[in-house]
Amino acid sequence: MKILVLCTGNSCRSQMAHAFLESMIPEAQVLSAGTHPQGVHPYALQAIQEVGIDISHYSSNHVAEYTEIPFDYIITVCDNAKEKCPIFLGGGKKIHHSFPDPAEAQGEEKEIFNEFRRVRNMIQVYCENFIQNINQNNK
Repeated sequence: MKILVLCTGNSCRSQMAHAFLESMIPEAQVLSAGTHPQGVHPYALQAIQEVGIDISHYSSNHVAEYTEIPFDYIITVCDNAKEKCPIFLGGGKKIHHSFPDPAEAQGEEKEIFNEFRRVRNMIQVYCENFIQNINQNNK
């Protein structure tokens, strides 16, 4: 199974979803990309590390790198990416679920990092449900 997680910056939400899906479905090829990649956000690294997943080797990639890969699922995690999602030559089922962008959080450092945790937890639940739905549909 091949899964692409797509957002605008490929710095927070798509990176966290990539990490969860990769850890939950080790036999799948999971990739993430952005329409305007900005590098992996340090708080995204730290938030995922808190749940025991290391993404320090992840990179922020442009979606154009993957348009010819035959994905089974293309998951957009922000409205902007959904609108700008290119045509994938290999097809794939497109799924959209918008999450708040933790990189836009305001306040003191602790408040900002807590927003990364909150969004991480939302993404984790979404990924668990996504996998459960796939498993039910494949029975």
